[in-house]
Amino acid sequence: MTAPLTSHAFDTATRQTPPEHDALDLTGFGKTARITLNDMVYTLTITRAGKLILTK
Repeated sequence: MTAPLTSHAFDTATRQTPPEHDALDLTGFGKTARITLNDMVYTLTITRAGKLILTK
């Protein structure tokens, strides 16, 4: 089990720009990817219109 993230995990004061990821890389050039955070699984979906949807 992963420990919950603390507020300092999201501290962006030391970052100039946030990390950038290509959605097609995340999905392996498919339509969906599974993303986990604090043992919760989310699904990232690329729609036919080229939009992104993130669901639990």
